[in-house]
Amino acid sequence: MPRQLPRRTVLSGLGAALLTGCTSSVLGSRAPSLSPSPADTSPPSPVPLPSVTVTTATGPVVVPGAPVRVVTLDTAELDSAITLGITPVGAARAAANSDFPDYWPASWLAGTAYVGDIGSPDIAKISALRPELILSNQTRDAVRYDTLRGLAPTVLTQTTGYPWKANFQLHAQALSRQEQAVAVVTAYGRHVAQTIQAIGPGRRISIVRFVEGSPTVRLYGRQSFIGTLLTDLQLGRPDAQNVDQFAVEVAPDQIAKADGDFLFYATYGDPAKAGTTGILASSGWQALAAVQAHRAFPVDDQLWFQGIGYTGANLVIAELQRFLGG
Repeated sequence: MPRQLPRRTVLSGLGAALLTGCTSSVLGSRAPSLSPSPADTSPPSPVPLPSVTVTTATGPVVVPGAPVRVVTLDTAELDSAITLGITPVGAARAAANSDFPDYWPASWLAGTAYVGDIGSPDIAKISALRPELILSNQTRDAVRYDTLRGLAPTVLTQTTGYPWKANFQLHAQALSRQEQAVAVVTAYGRHVAQTIQAIGPGRRISIVRFVEGSPTVRLYGRQSFIGTLLTDLQLGRPDAQNVDQFAVEVAPDQIAKADGDFLFYATYGDPAKAGTTGILASSGWQALAAVQAHRAFPVDDQLWFQGIGYTGANLVIAELQRFLGG
């Protein structure tokens, strides 16, 4: 398995020069600087900035200019906020995780309060933080939108995952960080171009996720966060995953559909309860060409599937480059 560069090293490089639009050396000269550390967070302005109106999935919402006390209720919103230099005062986390996504150094989120699980946040905890802005999406929080907007202006995107780039732009507007967003997007484009040059196009990449409590195996299609990254990198997909949908669910005895030139897999939750342990030991898994060629690699679920945003994307791309030998 390729040697993994510590993420703290990658993140420190990524955060060195975002706000000036400069690049830095990450993994040699291959990856640009893309994400600031919380030290870049601007202090509250002594003079409140004018409110702005943003167009959300629920209609126009008036938000305070340059909000600082921000609560994020899903992983994409968390990635957007930190990438744009805002450390949330509160955040929700995935139910199966013991903490926030582990691709962020713990010190970066030391001041961020846990406000419950994604999809079922604790309203009292959010209220106690006196937020100026709440960021989430309708997939998770449509049913509690009226309650949330009673606490603070609440910006919901329609969904999460596949439209993450458009969602990031809405987050940037709500956070008054459009200028920083331009630098983030530009640097991501450079990183993608450099990675394509390093690894070349082609090769069919299989993406597999085992989910606790699910009797099926999830094969990710093109309309997913990870699917967009592979499209950006001009990498191919196995036939079963080369579809314009989020994912395809297959029974364990259909695991042959997971084969590809390279296979990357992760587990959400307990591997025993997700079926990971049994499937990896099965004859069907062992018969996969990627497994026999030693090109099947476990990856971090919190990054590859929950790291929805530009910082997560750049870390995944950096790992893909190492796995694919660029």
